[in-house]
Amino acid sequence: MIHFITSRTQISQKSIQNTIELLNEDCTIPFIARYRKEKTGNLDEVEIGQIVQFKEHFEALEKRKAAILKTIEEQDALTDELKAKIEKTEDLTTLEDIYLPYKKKRKTKAETARKNGLEPLAKMIMSQRVNDLEFTASKYLSSKVEHIDDALEGARHIIAEWINERTDVRNNIRYQLERFATIATKVVKTKKEDEAAQKFKDYFDWEENLSRIPSHRLLAILRAEKEGYIRVKISIDDERALQKIEDRIIRSHNECAEQIELAISDAYKRLLFPALSNEALSIAKEKADENAIKVFAKNLQQLLLGSPLGEKRILAIDPGFRTGCKIVCLNAQGDLLHNETIFPHAPQHQSKEAMNKLSSLADAYKIEAIAIGNGTASRETEQLVKRVYFKNSVEVFVVSEAGASIYSASKIARDEFPNYDVTVRGAVSIGRRLADPLAELVKIEAKSIGVGQYQHDVDQTQLKKSLDTVVEHCVNKVGVNVNTASASLLSYVSGIGPKLAENIVNYRNEHGAFTNRTAIKKVPRLGGKAFEQSAGFLRVKNSDNPLDDSAVHPERYTLVKQIAKDVGKKVDDLIGNSSVLKQIKLQQYVTDSYGLPTLQDIVKELEKPGLDPREKAKAFSFNEHIKTIDDVKEGMILPGIVNNITNFGCFVDIGIKESGLVHVSNLSDTFVKDVNEHVSLHQHVQVKVLEVDTSRKRIQLSMDF
Repeated sequence: MIHFITSRTQISQKSIQNTIELLNEDCTIPFIARYRKEKTGNLDEVEIGQIVQFKEHFEALEKRKAAILKTIEEQDALTDELKAKIEKTEDLTTLEDIYLPYKKKRKTKAETARKNGLEPLAKMIMSQRVNDLEFTASKYLSSKVEHIDDALEGARHIIAEWINERTDVRNNIRYQLERFATIATKVVKTKKEDEAAQKFKDYFDWEENLSRIPSHRLLAILRAEKEGYIRVKISIDDERALQKIEDRIIRSHNECAEQIELAISDAYKRLLFPALSNEALSIAKEKADENAIKVFAKNLQQLLLGSPLGEKRILAIDPGFRTGCKIVCLNAQGDLLHNETIFPHAPQHQSKEAMNKLSSLADAYKIEAIAIGNGTASRETEQLVKRVYFKNSVEVFVVSEAGASIYSASKIARDEFPNYDVTVRGAVSIGRRLADPLAELVKIEAKSIGVGQYQHDVDQTQLKKSLDTVVEHCVNKVGVNVNTASASLLSYVSGIGPKLAENIVNYRNEHGAFTNRTAIKKVPRLGGKAFEQSAGFLRVKNSDNPLDDSAVHPERYTLVKQIAKDVGKKVDDLIGNSSVLKQIKLQQYVTDSYGLPTLQDIVKELEKPGLDPREKAKAFSFNEHIKTIDDVKEGMILPGIVNNITNFGCFVDIGIKESGLVHVSNLSDTFVKDVNEHVSLHQHVQVKVLEVDTSRKRIQLSMDF
């Protein structure tokens, strides 16, 4: 395993070995990365994630090898040479090629020919030494093989199967598919005019090299095929491929060569190309999935680590026209204090009453900020709010509603607000997202948040795994207040999980707030291992030990006390005391258990304990004259917010229903390798309108002007 992982990464053997030992001890990636730096050689979460990934690959490969060896052994076909070949294989594709001749097959033409006694004839043809083939074939006639042509055809079926099972032949076709394959599409004529098909119009008649097709385009093409609007075909130069096989097999110019040539053509068209072109498309799809998932993961991380407003008293509005705007008032901890509905827009037009109501609620609940959902009637509601007179200063924010409807109908929302309907829950979620996006968004299935593309088309297992890793990383990077966090948030803390998270919340509800980190051990089923893995990421405010509200792990409290004693201070006096902390000679505290990386982390944490790595939320205003796509004109310069990032550019919310696309070519005046290096999610930007296609609801924007 160590050799397997080392050959696929740039990580040292010692680091890999120590990391695997920690993983086998049920340590989590965030814990290993943060608190076991000396053991891993200071590996970060990405590198540890690579080790985990290749460890799983290796284990899956070994499991498959064991199953294959058992199957071949049961057939009495396992030789020492074959066993060694299988055991040395480090690639799943090669392993399956080795296994192919021994694989239990459904009834094939070759199998029928073998039962009819034609395998010796096939071997003679393959030897290419038979002079009178017709006479030789006549010896194999029977009641089931009545004609010489039938005998030769049966022999060719067997030869075709042998050719199909040759690893060198398969690898040569794989090479040609990898280098030269094209993917072409044709529109299904009966569906061409369908309204739903128009979004795939660009791919009605498309051709491109399979190895160069961008991931987003391949996924779009495959979705269009799945929905029945186009047909997809993979092609290579068939004549060239056949010639390559013939060059490997045919060594004569007699009648045998003619039969083998026919068998090669049959093997290629019936067995090799269909299977291997599907394999090539699957590999391309896997790469496209991987790419799309990476983009989704980057976007999700930026969204989860989005700027929180913090503990403020918030009035949140879920805007609407006919059904009105749902208002909720939340205290600084996000608890619901009041809810009602106002009807400022059409058809009721009760704007004056709505403005009075907003003013009085803001005064009554000492509101510090207003959060407005960015869905239907958002712009109109924002403009109304900005006309309201507030006695105290109130900041106004427009908040993404993506996934809010999924949360409001979920079990989590029903458990939190059993006596309120979905509209109230949705408004509460909008307000809480402003206060702390991470704490609120973890309650929604990550792929429903809407910051990726083709999330329903990619491998769902891989997507979930990747997004769960991102959520876990973000939660542990920020840290969690154990006395206010929801079960959803706690479940992503290193070493906790859903069941323990519920136990923590239940214990908290029954016994009151935790007074220190040690008290967390009293939670049912939260044992020593779970405490070790989670304690450093759980914060306890106002504890009798100031380190409980920091990322310093309890296992290092004694060390911190010793450092404090050596400099003649109490631990409380060390915290935030940069001048004293900078004078500490860390080298004298290095032991076999911990080295400089851990000591440097401790000092950094003591300087600013429990520091939230996220920036504070900032208010933003759209152009008040732009309300629909009809108001958007070519050449306009507009303010906007980046609301999605893809490999081909980014989408920008300019304050209307349709987001505009800044294509990668319009992002900068220099070459753009990675869109994420130029923009980030929720970044405030200025964009220029290049083109407006009202019929297709598409807006082309530029940031390079």
